[in-house]
Amino acid sequence: MSFKIAYIINSVEGGGAALPIPWIGEVLKKGGADVRIFALTRRNGRALRPIQQAGLDIVVREGGEKDHLAAYLWLKKEVKSWGATHLWTSLTRATLLGQTVGHHYKLPVISWQHSARLKNINTFLLRQFQRRSAFWLGDSQQVTDLTGARLHIPPARLFCWPIFRANPDAPHAKAWQQGEVLRIGSLGRLHPCKGYDFLIETVKQFKTLVKQPFTLDIGGEGQDKDKLTAAINEAGLQDVIRLVGYVDNPQAFLANLHLYVQPSYWEGFCVAAHEAIQAGLPVIASAVGEMPHSIDNNRTGFLVPPQDKTALVKAFIKALAHPEKLSAMGKRGKEKLFQRLSPESFEKTGLEIVSAFQKL
Repeated sequence: MSFKIAYIINSVEGGGAALPIPWIGEVLKKGGADVRIFALTRRNGRALRPIQQAGLDIVVREGGEKDHLAAYLWLKKEVKSWGATHLWTSLTRATLLGQTVGHHYKLPVISWQHSARLKNINTFLLRQFQRRSAFWLGDSQQVTDLTGARLHIPPARLFCWPIFRANPDAPHAKAWQQGEVLRIGSLGRLHPCKGYDFLIETVKQFKTLVKQPFTLDIGGEGQDKDKLTAAINEAGLQDVIRLVGYVDNPQAFLANLHLYVQPSYWEGFCVAAHEAIQAGLPVIASAVGEMPHSIDNNRTGFLVPPQDKTALVKAFIKALAHPEKLSAMGKRGKEKLFQRLSPESFEKTGLEIVSAFQKL
């Protein structure tokens, strides 16, 4: 009997949600499925190449983000033409349209949730139609718990599959050396939820309180670029903070740092912060999403309440007071990461979910 999974995603925009798709596709195929990815729109298309390089078949619709009827009709036609037996959806738009197509053709659906915060209308719609997905997945423990609570999904239909597969071949950051400028970095969309405006205010406040010279590079694209550039200029931090744009090779970017910061107001899993831990970097992060599970405060990094400037300033002061200790902190964090999120555990969890899905 054929087992053909149509993996439906919102777009092929580069970023955290798209990065794990090759890993996930590999597990689905190892579980015996034929996989084809259907993207409802292109956006910047930066995720397309790594998906194709992983040997995954992908079809991208030529359309926008608001033409839901056209997207539904396209998806309905593609799913039938390809002969899908199961539908796998990710994020709200892809889930709602995938559920509708699955309901029409009486195909089982499994749906990812990646966000710790949903718009009210999305929460309402997903709750109304949650029974159209046989199973639901959270990309982290927090998102799994939130998904069960806000969408009223019983534990028997809910799985947690952390979307990170630690890579033992990823480059390791070099330790800070006496006399070096300390290099701090962050990766993420230039979006209000990432807290970069708050980070700029914090840097302005603690810069005069530390002796250690440092720089901060923020890699990413997004709607807040002009706003953040103006804030950097207004704070007089042009020589300290740089917006370096989209980072095509995040592993190389991270390997050149001594310290990573993730000041987000909310998160799901946060792939970027875990890539930093994988690189052997200590991480200063808001205690949101998966980060409290992955960072041991004062041992592998520093956790602070979101939007708590006093706590964030103290964390930076503590980190920069003893830069010679940062490498050891990062090494401990990396060891913990590989214990929790090894390639073996990623595959094992995924195959268990695929097996349950195939039986529907």
